[in-house]
Amino acid sequence: MKAGDLKYLWGFFGVPAIVLVSLFSPGYWSFFGPLIAFVAIPTLEQLLPRIKTNHDEEAEPAKSTHAFFNILLYLNLPIQFGLLIYYLYLVTYVDLDMVELIGKTLSMGLACGILGINVAHELGHRTQKAEQAMAKVLLLTSLYMHFYIEHNRGHHKNVSTPIDPASSRLNEPIYFFWARSIFGSYFSAWHLEKLRLERLGLKAWSFKNEMIRFAIIQVLFVAAIGFIFGPFTMICFICAAVVGMLLLETVNYIEHYGLRRKEVEPGLYEKVKPTHSWNSEHILGRLMLYELTRHSDHHFKANRKYQVLRYFEESPQLPLGYPASMVVSLIPPLWFSIMNPRIKKIELSQVVS
Repeated sequence: MKAGDLKYLWGFFGVPAIVLVSLFSPGYWSFFGPLIAFVAIPTLEQLLPRIKTNHDEEAEPAKSTHAFFNILLYLNLPIQFGLLIYYLYLVTYVDLDMVELIGKTLSMGLACGILGINVAHELGHRTQKAEQAMAKVLLLTSLYMHFYIEHNRGHHKNVSTPIDPASSRLNEPIYFFWARSIFGSYFSAWHLEKLRLERLGLKAWSFKNEMIRFAIIQVLFVAAIGFIFGPFTMICFICAAVVGMLLLETVNYIEHYGLRRKEVEPGLYEKVKPTHSWNSEHILGRLMLYELTRHSDHHFKANRKYQVLRYFEESPQLPLGYPASMVVSLIPPLWFSIMNPRIKKIELSQVVS
């Protein structure tokens, strides 16, 4: 490990810190987390240079197995649950006004999206059972455990095709995409799990079905929160989980917007290429999201660990970092005006080549 690798400590400490400040602070300071994530960081990213350098390939094996990078991920599990318990305590036992309640719920939702789903995404691609289990537990905090099935077995196979619910279409407003992706991904996960069990000669409606287990675990988790902290706190938790879900789906929206793989035969598509994902080399977003923004290499080799993901010259680059792009995507006409000309340019270059 090199001294430069310590840069990942920024994301490791930064995200929990801004969420904790939001939870700890009164009044409008409760919005500290969302303001830092979606105002301050996008502004700074436009001022800072984009870092396109790759690691030394000879050092990749050692870097891939260094414990430092794994420990950062693993520690997100107690941190996320610690923040969640503190949030539940505040909602239950502290007299919060509406401004504070909304700000703290949005901030907890930020933790659910980044420390929960995003870290779970990285761990969910690992081959170790313990790491996969940690991914599922982190997804529990956003009530999105089916993501483990659909993302790994569905999205990575069908990405940038019309049959993938998590790949946004050209001129599709994000609000339509949210509904299509959330419900489509959930039902796709059921279908994928049913197929897995059929191949094993097992019944779909049994406890062997992981989707059934996920549903039971999530219902019991929500019920436990309601029992311990009360129904109002339970509803607030569900709201925070929904914020985490929407953050994930917004990232899904910008990652593949308008990019399509060619259909070489009916129902058969070309191999996934670096040109089928939007990337960003804006350094703050890269570190905050554990290199998720180097998305092309992630789809090239899904189990490549975050610390060794690479920049590809041919990969489409977002004009803004991921946090800023997420904000802009919420204004569809503005998003289309920025992104559609870039998609047309990519399509033209593919025709010429």
